[in-house]
Amino acid sequence: MRINKRIQWKRITLLLLLLLIGYLIYFLWGAFPVISGYSAKMTCSCVFAAGRNLNSVKAEELGRFPLNLARISVNKEDSSVNASVLGFAVQKAAYRQGLGCTLITGISEKEWRSKTILLPPSPIINYDSIPWPLGDLIPDTFPRGIDTEILRNAIRFAFEENDADKPIRTRAVVVLYDGQLVGEHYSAGFDRNSLLYSWSMAKSVWGALTGIMVRDGRLDLSMPAAVPEWRSASDGREKITIENLLTHTTGLDVEEDYTKATTVTNMLYREADMGAYAATQPLKYPPGSVFYYCSANSNILSRLIRQNLGDDIYHAFPATKLFHKVGMFSAILEPDASGTYVASSYMLATARDYARFGLLYLNNGNWNGEQLLPEHWIKKSLTPTPVAQLGEYGYHIRLNAGNPNDSSKRMFPSLPRDMFYAYGYEGEYIIGIPSKKLVIVRLGQTAGYNFDLQKFVRDVMSSIHN
Repeated sequence: MRINKRIQWKRITLLLLLLLIGYLIYFLWGAFPVISGYSAKMTCSCVFAAGRNLNSVKAEELGRFPLNLARISVNKEDSSVNASVLGFAVQKAAYRQGLGCTLITGISEKEWRSKTILLPPSPIINYDSIPWPLGDLIPDTFPRGIDTEILRNAIRFAFEENDADKPIRTRAVVVLYDGQLVGEHYSAGFDRNSLLYSWSMAKSVWGALTGIMVRDGRLDLSMPAAVPEWRSASDGREKITIENLLTHTTGLDVEEDYTKATTVTNMLYREADMGAYAATQPLKYPPGSVFYYCSANSNILSRLIRQNLGDDIYHAFPATKLFHKVGMFSAILEPDASGTYVASSYMLATARDYARFGLLYLNNGNWNGEQLLPEHWIKKSLTPTPVAQLGEYGYHIRLNAGNPNDSSKRMFPSLPRDMFYAYGYEGEYIIGIPSKKLVIVRLGQTAGYNFDLQKFVRDVMSSIHN
């Protein structure tokens, strides 16, 4: 009897072990390409686009498990990076001037390199001789109503490292008051010319670009989105509008989880045409009925704008219609392997240029007398979508409005309700507070929510006496 029980336990143990091994193989088989894809793409952008040191990228961007499993090879001859995990799932990203880096996946490198993307040249200007905000000539005097000592202490707090196990790695802070640059600081190795990653702050930039398309009569928010995969659909996707894409109310069955192989990680690190992949996802809820933030919507939107404008106009469009207008000459939008800009995630710019974008929204879309975005567009963009329970989202921009029935139920209870912000998942923020005439940019490489944003913004606000 005892022998039979031992045999039975051995069989159960063996079965559990086999199940565990099977799960690990399944998990790792899906995770390895994501790890190597992320590592190749991030290293390429940091080293070739931003001019970072490879060792710092390995220690910071790739220092945590499982990203530290990746093996990196940098090729300076063709400006590319290869990454693999235990010799498997080799992924390659390559750099092109003005376009940053692209992960070459789902397409042959030969085909990818055969594609030509034309960009407009940046004006040859000495920006240090042009007054802020179009240029970088900063007045020597401060505006009235600001306590510089309190502001300095607030900015100093943003860079304090108090827990070695939870580094915040703030890299840049810029503060604008009443349109003037009044505070700025950078961590070692970074300065006002450093290109820093946006992650999902790019979504808000594409919200503005969509507004320009609507202004010019190229898109109609209320009409069904002309997505090829949806035109002949009869499952409800054919009813998804541009406004649904902007407000993340498409109802698509996608998962915005970066901790495992999901819709979003497969899209970003395994697909050549991210917008097309996103468009093939099925419907989970009726369009307009549920708010669910997801990167798929942004990349469908970018692909839709490309389809509307045609390649040559599309690739020049962000620069000619937005960046060059407001002096964001450092801004780089990175495309996927199909040539469509990755609107969900991939943008680099200086901290000052991100601040310029925030100032455009603070000024109700007006820049130096030119109404780049209609005032009604800004108003609508900063109005919460009705199905967002915390009043947390408008037109591709985050809000702090709160629940319509209880404004205390909001994302940042101690910060003003009129605060709007663009946010990236490693603690990147462009914050606008109209009631305080403030724009605050905080850029870093922070895991989770280790950075105390509410205290930082409160401290900055306490320096303002208006």
